[in-house]
Amino acid sequence: MKRSFDDLVSEAASVSVDGWDFSWLDGRATEQRPSWGYARSMSERMATASAALDLQTGGGEVLASVPRFPRLTVATEGWPPNVARATRLLHPLGVAVVADADEPPLPFADESFDLVVSRHPVTPWWSEIARVLTPGGTYFAQHVGPYSVFELVEFFLGPQPEEVRNGRHPDDDRAAAEAAGLEVVDLRFEELRTEFFDVGAVVYFLRKVVWMVPGFTVEEYRPHLAALHEQIEAEGPFVATTTRFLVDARKPG
Repeated sequence: MKRSFDDLVSEAASVSVDGWDFSWLDGRATEQRPSWGYARSMSERMATASAALDLQTGGGEVLASVPRFPRLTVATEGWPPNVARATRLLHPLGVAVVADADEPPLPFADESFDLVVSRHPVTPWWSEIARVLTPGGTYFAQHVGPYSVFELVEFFLGPQPEEVRNGRHPDDDRAAAEAAGLEVVDLRFEELRTEFFDVGAVVYFLRKVVWMVPGFTVEEYRPHLAALHEQIEAEGPFVATTTRFLVDARKPG
């Protein structure tokens, strides 16, 4: 039996969006994964590092999947609910969680880590990443790319200017990393398919990924949500393009 618009929206508006676990969307949305397998590759890097830092860890879910941690492993997070969630998850694994505002400076001494990682950082502060890396150390991360899920963004906000659509471009991150003194040894970009099967999945996604439609609330965007519900009911899943890029950068020395 098909669920009503009000039922789908009220459910999605009431569930917790703490952490960076998207399992609530199982069966309601799908996102194609990049070919490089970031979590697996990051775990391989962790196994050979001596001191590692995970920036903007969210609820710690990705870092917690690592089977073998370096002697020293630290994670930072800026959103208080996620700090608490990451602490509960990571402390038993021997990982220290540091509450940090996700803006310079990082609360660590120069050359503290031989590996810095991050999955989907809001902003990579390249000069700080370079500062805390040891000579020969590596920044290994998966970033959100330009125009990611912009079919959904523009459904709610209308057409966006090119400078907004092309924000988070991998060429810009390459230039910023090199300006901070890092050598980019690998940079890969992929476009991936994302599908939303009901309007509740969209509500949950926009509540969780808050920078997609800034200030999103169900009340403010109820007409848009109603139109989207009707479109999905008539045409099937709402399809969007997700973009991701892998960054492997090394500090000389």
